[in-house]
Amino acid sequence: MSEEKNKLESETPKFESILDLVSDADDNGYSRISFEEFTDERVLISYDSTGKKQMKIKVLEVSDENTPSKWKFGDRVKISKILITIKHLDTQEVEEGEFDIEAIEQEMAEKRHYSSSNRWILANDIKNGYVVGAYHTRLISDASALDYIIF
Repeated sequence: MSEEKNKLESETPKFESILDLVSDADDNGYSRISFEEFTDERVLISYDSTGKKQMKIKVLEVSDENTPSKWKFGDRVKISKILITIKHLDTQEVEEGEFDIEAIEQEMAEKRHYSSSNRWILANDIKNGYVVGAYHTRLISDASALDYIIF
C-alpha cells in the first residue's frame, strides 16, 4: 500500500501555491494583464431595439484638435473615423463598414442644415481601441439620419 502511495505522489506534480502556476504562465509566453486593464466584452457591445443585432465600434482615427474645456468635461478626444461591426444574431452574419464621421457631419450640415453628432468622447470610454456601447448612438446619429446605416 505504501509503495502505491509513493508511486502516486511521485507521478503527480507538486505546486507550492497558485502563484507558482501564474508565474509559470509568464515564462510560457502568455501575456498577463492587470485587473485595471481588463475590459469586459459586454461593455463594448450595444444592441438594436429588437435585440436581434449587436454593434461594436472601433476607433480608427482621432483628430488632433485640443479639448475646449478640459477642466469642465474631462480628458476627451475627437473621433474622425470609425469601423462599425454589426452582427445579426439570427443568422450570425457579420457586416463591417468604415465611416468618416467628420465628412458625414459636414454632409448632414449641408443637406439638413443641422448636425446632431457629438464626436467628443472621454478618453476613459475608449477601451482597447473600441468605444463603450453607451456612446454608439452618439457617434452614428448623423449616419443613420442620412440612411448610411440602419441599426
